[in-house]
Amino acid sequence: MKAGMRLLAAVLIGAASMWGGARAVWAGGNVPPIVPVQIPYEAPPKLETAPDTSVPQNTKPLSQEELQRAEALLPLLEGKQEFWAMGEFVHLGEPVVPVLVKALTMPGPRLRYNAIETLSMLKATAAVPALLETAKQPNEMPRIREHALRVAVRLDPSQAPAAIELMAKDQNPTIRKAAAFESRYVRQKAVVPVLISLLSDEERFVAISAIHSLWLLTRHASEMHDWEASTQQERQEWAQEWIDWWNASQETFELPEPRRPKGASPQG
Repeated sequence: MKAGMRLLAAVLIGAASMWGGARAVWAGGNVPPIVPVQIPYEAPPKLETAPDTSVPQNTKPLSQEELQRAEALLPLLEGKQEFWAMGEFVHLGEPVVPVLVKALTMPGPRLRYNAIETLSMLKATAAVPALLETAKQPNEMPRIREHALRVAVRLDPSQAPAAIELMAKDQNPTIRKAAAFESRYVRQKAVVPVLISLLSDEERFVAISAIHSLWLLTRHASEMHDWEASTQQERQEWAQEWIDWWNASQETFELPEPRRPKGASPQG
């Protein structure tokens, strides 16, 4: 430590001496000339469009050897080789889904979570019923149930209303919030009364997710209330406004088209 301080002091003293000498020279009128220098510059090469080198997924039925290999990969979805194992499943393609679905009931929460993520990467709509069954399990970890519902809704939202209705009654408020949030991506009238039932939830964050989903789905011009600072009693009163509206309009109401992002051109 002392040696470092001595070195720092020496550097500072040397710098001060050089600066003092330079000031003395410039004060005597001997200012060194300034010579402009042009540094050669070459523009970087233009980027060329990279070719699409993605490998299409396998669509052929798996051989017996490939099925055995896929079964052997299941335990590797948890551990140091988990990303490699996920890549191998993706390489095998959608025909491997029946094997991968088995991981949803295997021991090890990380293994089950990675199986859900792999099904998402495969865009495996055939796995949606199994994913929704996982989401409904009351003894499963909330994080896994949320992820299973999220992936199922992204793959095929039309199958999700029954699971959302069940999860909206779950004892865990985190699960109720997941049901309220994912409902906004399910464009079916069946989720509207489910969301209305969550407006009076004892947990404010559940009710807030529900009202946001209702606004996005229905675009109903409801009365404006301070949901962020509301009490449960207030939420119960405000929920009645939505109940009255739904009872009066559910027969004729049609969900409006989803809003397009700014700048997006209409499809035609």
